[in-house]
Amino acid sequence: MRSYVIADVFTDTPLEGNPVAVFTDAGDLSSELMQRIAREMNLSETVFVLPGDGDADARIRIFTPSTELPFAGHPTLGTALILGEPTSKDMITLATGAGLVPVRFERADGRITAGRMRQPIPTWEPYEHADRLLEALGVSASQLPVEAYRNGPRHVFVVLTSEQAVTALEPDMTALGKLPDIGVSCIAGSGTRWKSRMFAPAYGVAEDPATGSAAGPLALHLARHGRIAFGQEIEIHQGAEVGRPSTLYARVEGTGDQVETVEVAGSAVVVANGELRV
Repeated sequence: MRSYVIADVFTDTPLEGNPVAVFTDAGDLSSELMQRIAREMNLSETVFVLPGDGDADARIRIFTPSTELPFAGHPTLGTALILGEPTSKDMITLATGAGLVPVRFERADGRITAGRMRQPIPTWEPYEHADRLLEALGVSASQLPVEAYRNGPRHVFVVLTSEQAVTALEPDMTALGKLPDIGVSCIAGSGTRWKSRMFAPAYGVAEDPATGSAAGPLALHLARHGRIAFGQEIEIHQGAEVGRPSTLYARVEGTGDQVETVEVAGSAVVVANGELRV
């Protein structure tokens, strides 16, 4: 029997946000069994918690139904809040495949209300298949350069003219799935408020309700191209089109030449506990 917790992340309302299953004691599970369990859970990601060492309170492995990811945002934040809730700690550090990720907690009356994770600083480059991507999305152009950022997963950003244009998207999922190893975030907004939809058929996820690993690079993309200031926190709304509204917060400190920190914040709520007979 394997105990697990399901939390909805980037929301404080059950059945909204992005769900994640967390197996809190997975030390003796094989990689093959972890992948099969993730396929059985059939959520965008399933997390397996292993003992930590050094500066890490725990080590985590993150699986989609089809593959393992070195890092993902909502699974990391959700796991940290689940592990931190029964403690009095102000912060937990998780070891991921992309490095250490510290998550600092906000508490009220002793309970965790939100977490703020310091993400790996991404690398970036022009996206090599921009024309094919725009065609698959059914749009003619992006308001900013189409660039790819990697902080574990690889995210490509397409900036549209309005939130209504983002809502109206009907991408060709077959064509998107032929563009390997990317999640595509289509965004619109101004100032501190932005709307996003993220499509990742290459990762086995048609449309993601909340993408924490994309939120930090999104803030960096906007800051690098002058849409926001470095150090300015943005509020990202995602998931309404799939019936799971989510709210994410992201901030980047530094400059375009020297990025110092990338932080993403949000809430989570536990919605289920269970046991898997394996």
